[in-house]
Order: sequence, then structure tokens, then C-alpha cells
Amino acid sequence: MSLINEIVEKVKKIDPEQKEFIQAVEEVMHSLEPTIDKHPEYVKANIYERIVEPERTIIFRVPWTDDKGNVHVNRGFRVQFNNAIGPFKGGLRFHPSVNLGIIKFLGFEQIFKNALTTLPMGGGKGGSDFDPKGKSDMEVMRFTQSFMRELYRHIGPETDVPAGDIGVGGREIGYMYGYYKKIRNEHTGVLTGKGLDYGGSLIRPEATGYGAVYFAAEMMKTRQKDFNGKVAIVSGSGNVAQYTTEKVNELGGKVISLSDSSGTIIDESGIDDEKLKFAMDLKNVRRGRIKEYAEKYNVSYYENKTVWEVVKEQGIKLDMAFPSATQNEIDGPCAEALVKNGCYCVSEGANMPSTPEAIKIYMDNDVLYGPGKAANAGGVATSGLEMSQNSLRFSWSREEVDDKLQTIMRNIHNSCLEASEAYGQKGNYMMGANIAGFTKVANAMLAYGIV
Repeated sequence: MSLINEIVEKVKKIDPEQKEFIQAVEEVMHSLEPTIDKHPEYVKANIYERIVEPERTIIFRVPWTDDKGNVHVNRGFRVQFNNAIGPFKGGLRFHPSVNLGIIKFLGFEQIFKNALTTLPMGGGKGGSDFDPKGKSDMEVMRFTQSFMRELYRHIGPETDVPAGDIGVGGREIGYMYGYYKKIRNEHTGVLTGKGLDYGGSLIRPEATGYGAVYFAAEMMKTRQKDFNGKVAIVSGSGNVAQYTTEKVNELGGKVISLSDSSGTIIDESGIDDEKLKFAMDLKNVRRGRIKEYAEKYNVSYYENKTVWEVVKEQGIKLDMAFPSATQNEIDGPCAEALVKNGCYCVSEGANMPSTPEAIKIYMDNDVLYGPGKAANAGGVATSGLEMSQNSLRFSWSREEVDDKLQTIMRNIHNSCLEASEAYGQKGNYMMGANIAGFTKVANAMLAYGIV
């Protein structure tokens, strides 16, 4: 049995119930096979086995009261995976599906994503199985304050800098940062995604979506293509989906879909800036369901269907896809439908939204495939820029931050492409992203010795 297979089998044996983590480990580790012969020093120092084991896993209870005075208890997590190149860095996710396996998969992916940005950030992730959907502002505040009463012990600007993720937006970050500031009696860059009035960065809300589009643009350049007149399918309707749509519009493309957990809308005429403004108000302010978009603009709505199921069942034609909702949203049959209906570019705004079967179909059909750890790294890259601004006690302009974001995404694309060519699979962005991120972290781990 090869070294990589031994490590994967050990993970399966130790953590058999953590299916998302196992999936992430299998994808990354198998793509690292070509590094074994080139880097015997990694084998000797057992870097491959060490990198799949988190440095620290924290699990804690989060008691809180609802508006009626009822007491609830949720579970909180923070997995500090690897800080070889900088403080642990990664978002907090509040969603009923959250468990240790999901947080470990996200933290593991974050190691390589953060390394690709070239900024000094390690990998970590956290969250809770709390569901903010349907909760009042006061209920969310009481929960987040209880969550921070434990989390504050484990984070800090030089130790671990959380951010937002699914279910954690500006409201949640504000409540958590306010409570952290109160109990620590310090104003510091310990969370990113903060409001502009108290240390946030311009472009941070837009960064993940913008970055996924910038990465797609770089991939398309390799085939002498651009966004003009292209049809894009976007899943989700949160922060990433919204700003992906905005940037696709700006570059001359047309987005025709949005979705949430209740269903999908298809707007064949395109979600222009006016319609997007309505969708953003619907989701960010009124916290309504995407069905209201269909009712207002008299477009097709598919209840309890994902975007990808609708593409498959309705035969909707498209040029590019931006999965921006959640993990494993595109399976094999849906990926086949994408290819059949003309898709030649997939840029992942979500983390691991394509199953292994879907990825194989992209590869077999020569689809330009930007894996999440590369394509959606714009969010954490701009979080890193927010950290820099906090350290400097200074703010850059919108144009400066966007220019830095574009440069970072271009560099990530080039790093993936160069690594894929250096290790014998030119154009394989998944392999390139994994190897480029891994080698940087592995070299730092070697430098530290056995710690």
C-alpha cells in the first residue's frame, strides 16, 4: 500500500463518521502523490501524516435564552488545524448541519487556501449547530455572546482570527466583536468581516464572489475567452452569490439563477443590477425567501429544487457555473447535465461544492475547473488585508483593496497553473492548487522541526 493510501485509511479508521473530512483528505492527499518522489524530505519528516491531524480541537456548550425565556443549548466548535505560516484563520459557520467532521473538512481546506493567497495565515475553522434563520436580533445576540464567552479564550490577533461563513454575516460578527471587546477590554483585529465603522475593510463583503469571477476570468483567458454575452448559473443567494452576480454583470455576462434552501428561480432575461438590488434587500435586510423574487418578477420558481437539479431536468443552456451554496451540491448526474448543456467553466464560490464524481466528469470533459480552495480564496485574502489594515491602524480605498484582490487572484491562478505543469498535469487546477498550497506549508513545517 502506498504512503498516501496508508494515511487515508488511517483517517477513515480513526474518524469513520466524519465523511466530509474524509472526502477532503482523499481529494487533497491523492493529488499530492507526485510530490512524494520529488520531496523525500517530506516523507522522512512524516509531513503527510502530520498535516491531516489538527493541532487543536475545541468543543464547548453554548447555552442561551430565546425571547420567551426558554433555555436552549447548542454545541460550539473551533478547530485550529495548522499555523505553520501564520495565525489560524478561517470562518465561523452557524447552521444545523454543523458537526465536527464538517468543521474539520473546512479547516483542512483552509490550510491550503490560505497558503495560496501568499499572506501569512494558517488554517482553522469553527462554528455551531445553531440556526440563525427565523431568530430575532436579540436571540442572535444572546447566542453569539454566549458563544464568545468561551471562544474568546482561544483566539487573538496573533493566535487565531475567525471570520464569517454560512449563517454568520455582519450582524453576527458585530455582536461577537462587541462582546469580545467588552470582556477583553481591547480593540484589536481579532475578527474579520467587521463593519467599516469599527475596523472592517472595503470590498470584504464582495471579495469571495468577486474573487471567484476573477479566477474564472483568468482560466478563460487560457482559452482566449471572456465574459461578454456568456450565460452563468449561480447557486445560493447569500453574500457569495450576490457579489458573484454583480461582478459577472459588470464584466458583460448574464446570471440567470439564484436559490435558497426552499427552491430555485430561473430568470432567463438575466438578473440585472435592479433585480439584484431587490434580491439583496430581500436576503440581507428582510431575510425573506427567494420565492418572493419569482413572484415580483414573474419568473420560474422550482420549489425544493437545487439549481443543478433544475439545470438537469429543464435542460437549461449555460456557459459557466458558480456553485456558491454549500458542500457537495453538485453530484455526478448534475455535472453530466452541466457538460451536456454547454458548461465549459466551473468556478467554486462555496467550499467543496462538487462531489468527487462531479470533479471527475469536469476533468474527463476538459471543463475549466477552479476548485474552491483557489477560486473562493478572495474572501480570506481580503480578510488578510483587513488584518493588515487593523495592524497599521489604517484603511485603504475601495480601489486599492480591489486592485490587491485582483492581483492575489491572478497570482493564485498562476501558482496553480505552474504547479500543475511542474508536476506533470498542466491545466489540472485542483492538483496545482493542492500542491502549491501544500509545499509552502510543508516547507515551513520542516523548518520548525518536530513540533
